[in-house]
Amino acid sequence: MNQQRQEFFPGYAETFTRICRERGWPPVTRAAFDAQRGATGALLVGSPEEVAEKIRRHSESLGGISRVTFQMDNAQMNYAQLMRSIELIGMRMSPLLNN
Repeated sequence: MNQQRQEFFPGYAETFTRICRERGWPPVTRAAFDAQRGATGALLVGSPEEVAEKIRRHSESLGGISRVTFQMDNAQMNYAQLMRSIELIGMRMSPLLNN
């Protein structure tokens, strides 16, 4: 498992399990998270290369997309991790999509 998934999952699970409890749904599982971050899932979590490839694949499937919005808050991500994620998007992921 890569570092991005290891760092993101605990806060994701904490937040969405709380929401699930409020709505009477079962808690988030690791399997559900992995399914959503898989090739056809909605979550963009991974290396800059993995995220760029997933965006490209979704864009092709949808007939072209012109923008992506990242919701990056997470119950357990600290400021340094968030800033590093933003840096990776701008410096490594974005150039992969703009060529």
